[in-house]
Amino acid sequence: MPRFSVIVPAYQVQAYLHECLESVLNQSYPDLELIAVDDRSPDACGAIIDEFAARDARVRAVHLPKNVGLGPARNAGMAEATGDYLLFLDSDDTLTPDALRCLADRLKETGEPDVLVYDYARTYWSGEAVRNQAAAQLTERGPAPFRLEDRPGLLRLLMVAWNKAYRREFVEREGFAFPPGYYEDTPWTYPVLMTAESIATLDRVCVHYRQRRRGGILRTTTDRHFDVFEQYDRVFAFLAERPELVRWKPVLFGRMVDHLVTVYTRPDRLPRGSRAAFLRRARAHYRRYRAPGASVAPRARVHHTLIRCGLHRTYEALRLASALRRRVARYGRQLLRGVRRVLLRSHYRLQRCLPLRADHAVFAAYGGRGHGCNPGALEQAFRTFAPHVRTAWAARPEHHHTIPPGPRRLTPGTAAYWTALARSKYLVHNTDFDPRLVKRPGQVLVQTQHGTPLKHMGLDLQERPAAGGGTDFARLLQGVDQWDYVLSANRHSTLTWERVYPGRYTTLEYGHPRNDVFHTAGPRDVARLRESLGIPEGTVAILYAPTHRDYRRGQSPALDLQRVVRRLGPRFVVLARAHHRHGGPLTVTSGRVVDVSDHPSVESLCLASDALVTDYSSLMFDYASLDRPIVIHADDWEAYEAARGTYFDLRACPPGAVARSEDELIDIFATGHWRGSRSTQLRTAFRRRFCPYDDGHAAERVVRHVVLGERDVPPVVPLDERRPVPSCDASREHPPLATVAQQPGGALTGPDLN
Repeated sequence: MPRFSVIVPAYQVQAYLHECLESVLNQSYPDLELIAVDDRSPDACGAIIDEFAARDARVRAVHLPKNVGLGPARNAGMAEATGDYLLFLDSDDTLTPDALRCLADRLKETGEPDVLVYDYARTYWSGEAVRNQAAAQLTERGPAPFRLEDRPGLLRLLMVAWNKAYRREFVEREGFAFPPGYYEDTPWTYPVLMTAESIATLDRVCVHYRQRRRGGILRTTTDRHFDVFEQYDRVFAFLAERPELVRWKPVLFGRMVDHLVTVYTRPDRLPRGSRAAFLRRARAHYRRYRAPGASVAPRARVHHTLIRCGLHRTYEALRLASALRRRVARYGRQLLRGVRRVLLRSHYRLQRCLPLRADHAVFAAYGGRGHGCNPGALEQAFRTFAPHVRTAWAARPEHHHTIPPGPRRLTPGTAAYWTALARSKYLVHNTDFDPRLVKRPGQVLVQTQHGTPLKHMGLDLQERPAAGGGTDFARLLQGVDQWDYVLSANRHSTLTWERVYPGRYTTLEYGHPRNDVFHTAGPRDVARLRESLGIPEGTVAILYAPTHRDYRRGQSPALDLQRVVRRLGPRFVVLARAHHRHGGPLTVTSGRVVDVSDHPSVESLCLASDALVTDYSSLMFDYASLDRPIVIHADDWEAYEAARGTYFDLRACPPGAVARSEDELIDIFATGHWRGSRSTQLRTAFRRRFCPYDDGHAAERVVRHVVLGERDVPPVVPLDERRPVPSCDASREHPPLATVAQQPGGALTGPDLN
C-alpha cells in the first residue's frame, strides 16, 4: 500500500501534462502511486499518460469512455486509489520539489490527521510566483491536529481540493465524492473540513498553481458559471442532514455571497446578456440561505446589498461611475506629478547656481535602500575623523529606520534631496545617484563599489546579453565620467574596475570600509547579535546568501533549506538571506531556518554566523576577511559561467570546501569538513589574495585621503597580526577588542567614537 495516491485528471492539457506528471514522479519521496485519468481528451493526453505508465510502474492509467468533467474524473481516480492519503493535482499544475517528503513528515508529526492543508503559489507565464495571500492561516504554531472550530480561519483559504491531503479511510467512511459541473470543489471542500475530526497544516508551498493566459475553465465566458448555485445547494443540503454542523451556516452564507459576487463582477466569466439573470438567481439564494448572525465586513456590505436586492442596473451605474472616478483621479495624479517634476527641476537648477557647501556630504546605497555597506561605514567615519562635515543619508521612507542618529535623513525625489545633491561637496554611493545628477566643479564623487568582482561587470556585460541586455552602456560611461575616486579592496578589483569602468578617477586601494567592523567588534557584540536573531546557544549558525541568477526568471533558493536543517539535526540553524534584487523575503517554514532578508546589515549577519554558504556572491570575499569557514555551493557553475561570466574559476581557488549538490553540502557539514584543515588552508590562501587591506582601518584611510587631504594614511596591519572577532564558540579565547554601536534591528555600524 503506497503512502500517497496522487490523482491527476487530464483534459486538453497536452502542453502541460508532461511537466505535471514529472513533478510527481521526480519527488524525493517515492512511496506513491500516480493515477492519471484521461477524461476522453481529444488531444494527446491519453497517449502521454500511456507513455508514463509504460516507463514507471507507479503510474496507473485510467481511460474514461466519455468526457465526464473534472469532478467525476476525480471520482474515477479515487475508485482506483490504494494509498493511505489522497492528493488531487490539476493537470496544468505541478508539485514543488520535496513536497511529498514534507507532507509525509508533517503527517507523522501530527498523528495521521484526517486532512492536512498545505500552501500553494500562483505561477505566471513570466516566471513570477506569488504565494497565497492567506498563508498566515497555515501557521504550524499551536496544537495539532485540531478541528475546524479551533482554526475557522481555514475557511478563508481558496476552496479547492488540490491544497490538501485526505486520509483515504476518512473519505471512504464519510462517502465524499465530487459532483459534476463547474465549481465542483465547493461541495467537496466545505463538508470535508467541517466533518474532519483532525486537521493539521503545513506552512509550505507544495503546489504551483499555473495561471494560464488562455484556456482556464474559470476564465471561460459561459453560462456554465450558473453551476455555482447548484453547488451551494449541495453544501447547504449537507448541513441540513447534519444538525450538529448547523453552527457553520452563517459562515458558509457569508462565503457563498462573496463567491457569487466574485463570479458576477469578474468580466471574463458571465456572458453580458446573462448577468441580470445571474443576479436574480443570486438574490433568490441570498434570501433562501440567509442565516441570522452572519457577520459582514464593512468593505463587503455594498456587495451584500447588491446581491440581496438584485440591483443589476444600479451596480452597472456604480461600476461606470467608479471607472470614471478612477480615470479622472489617474489623470489628476499624472498632472500633479508633471507639475511637481517641473518645479523640482527648476529648483535643482536654481540650487546649482548657489555656492557649494564644503562641509556637507550626501551618502546613499543600493539606489535608496537603508544605511549600510561601504557608504554606511564611510558616513560614520566622516563623523569620526572629519566631524566638521555634516552628513546626510538618502533613502526611501521605508528604510529610514535603519539610519542611525547623526546624519540628516533625505528622501529621494524631494526638494531637500535635490538641494543636498546640488550644494554638498562630497557625494558617496555604491551604485549611482539619480541619472539626472549634474556634477558641479568642486564636487567630489566617491564610488565605493559593493564587493570584489567575481562575475563580469561594466563593459564586460556587452558580450553577455542575459546579464547586460537592459544596460544602457552610454549612460553607464556618463556616470563613470563623474567619479573622482573608486574604492578597491585588492589588486584584482583595481585591475577589473579600471578596465570595465574606464575613466579619469583615482583608485583608492585601501580595502572595504564595510569590513572594518569585523575587526572592531568584540565577542559580546557577537553574542548580542545572535540573541537578537534568536539563535539558540550552542548551535552552529550558517549564513546562506545566494546571488542573483541572470539566466533565471524566478529566483527561488537552489537549496531546500528545510531538508538541510532536518538532515543536519538540531545543532544547526540557517540564516537565509535573499539577494537584494529579489524584492522580497524567502519562504521558510522551519524554526531552524530564519529569514533575514530584511535585516538592515549583512555585516551583522556575518558576525552572528559561524559559517557562510554561498554560490557566487561577492559576500565570500568580505567573509574571508572575518576568517571563518566558507562553503561554496556550485551546483550550476557551467550555466552561471555561460550566462554571466566570471573572472576566474572559483572551483580552482575556492575559499573553502566546494559542494556540487545539496547532498554534498549536507555531507560537508555532517562530517566536519567545512572547518577541517584543508578548508582552513584554502581560506588562508584566498584571504591572503583578496583581503590584503581589510584590517579595520579602511574607512579611516579613505576619509583622511579624500576629506583631510592626507597622503600618509595609516599603514596596513599585516595579515598575520590581524585579529578579527571570533565566532561565538571561540569568543571566550579572546577579550573584546572594542565596543560597537547598534542600529535599529541589531545592526552594527562600527566603533562608537562620537
